[in-house]
Amino acid sequence: MKSKGRYGQFVRWIFSIIDLLIVNLVFFASRWWNVGDAEVTTFYSRPVWLVLNVAMMVCIYFYSDVHERRVFYADRVVGQALKLVLTHAGIFIALSTFLGYYTAPWSHALKFYIVFFMVLATWWVLSRQFVKLYRNQGFNFKRVIVIGGGTVGVRLINEMLADQGYGYHIVGFFDNNPKARSASAAYQGTLDDVEQFVKTHQVDEMFCAVPDIEDNQNVSRMIRIADNNAVDFYYVPQFGRTVTRQFELSSVGDVPILAVHPYPLKNPINRLIKRAFDLLVSTVMLIISPLVIIPVAIGIKFSSPGPIFFVQKRTGYRGQAFNCYKFRTMRINSDSDTLQATKGDPRVTKFGNFLRRTSIDELPQFYNVWRGDMSIVGPRPHMVAQTEMYSELIDKYMLRHTIKPGITGWAQVRGYRGQTEELWQMEKRVEYDVWYAENWTFFLDMKIIFRTVWNALKGEDNAY
Repeated sequence: MKSKGRYGQFVRWIFSIIDLLIVNLVFFASRWWNVGDAEVTTFYSRPVWLVLNVAMMVCIYFYSDVHERRVFYADRVVGQALKLVLTHAGIFIALSTFLGYYTAPWSHALKFYIVFFMVLATWWVLSRQFVKLYRNQGFNFKRVIVIGGGTVGVRLINEMLADQGYGYHIVGFFDNNPKARSASAAYQGTLDDVEQFVKTHQVDEMFCAVPDIEDNQNVSRMIRIADNNAVDFYYVPQFGRTVTRQFELSSVGDVPILAVHPYPLKNPINRLIKRAFDLLVSTVMLIISPLVIIPVAIGIKFSSPGPIFFVQKRTGYRGQAFNCYKFRTMRINSDSDTLQATKGDPRVTKFGNFLRRTSIDELPQFYNVWRGDMSIVGPRPHMVAQTEMYSELIDKYMLRHTIKPGITGWAQVRGYRGQTEELWQMEKRVEYDVWYAENWTFFLDMKIIFRTVWNALKGEDNAY
């Protein structure tokens, strides 16, 4: 067998060394910034520097796998960087305090860690892009074979080929069904041909998508072939034929179980982070709200008779109804709780149209956020009548209510906002809402907020 010397195994080590250099770079840079400040002199002593590096080595041991993962999204990379920085801070503060080395103001350590996080997160995101570009040039790839051409096997092949930056080169595809030949140009024969192929070709990883329930002897044979030829073996579970969303594997004792809906917000820490951010932003917005409420109230009163605020029952967390607040944009009418606004809706006033197009009409919902009925980011709350109707028509519709509704959401920034004239539009909105619930990160919320503000500034065609 040919040597596998493509230096891919050194990527993790090289990038981990750079991580270590970054914490030292930030340390010495902050020392240079604070030259002459007697209060923080002890922060730059040799013992503190040593503890800083020991803590970083521990963190690298637990978090350096981020440099090896071939499929990893930017917001999750930033999230991992934040976890590393917080872990480092905990280890560093505990050790330096216990040893009596650190006596500088804690505000200085806070500044250090803010800069450290910004530099590390930027480096990690850029390094991921660099590795993807490197792989696009044909380097740092894995030679893989896929065994099994059923639904799951074909899906796996398509995912691997979806982005060259993942670095998968499919050198062989095997299946006993001759019809599977059309699934990939890399088709090399039946399962009986696998062993000879692995012996005569360079293979790094073997992905077996053969159902073990139907053919456990072949699965065992593939594992043996992989073991005998020093090939990494991965079994692809067949529940992928029916479970197309993310899942979480755990166990009860020695019995493996599968959580089909691994919502990140079930984690108390994640809920605390999201709620703390909601409270902080909504409190600030409510304090400055008179600056907006007064001119908007005057505009509403001049546009048509009626109250300033519009209060409507919407479906919230776990399907519970709550009072959702908005600036009134329509003339008083009897259909407001059942009939969705449409383009050119005669019920909408001219001033109300301005409020809708700029999303200013949604600002009172910060009161809902402050109360805990809503979050800043989440699935948009629908009218109770809509929930009753669509829950009967759309599969998984109620899954969008497993988290709190939001002022803005992933579906909205992806273009699914406003009127839903056809069922597929609501289906797509639900799909994005469920994806958000299953893939939440704090940095995904930041991304959605940024895109929401940008869309509001440039104006949205669907905002009516």
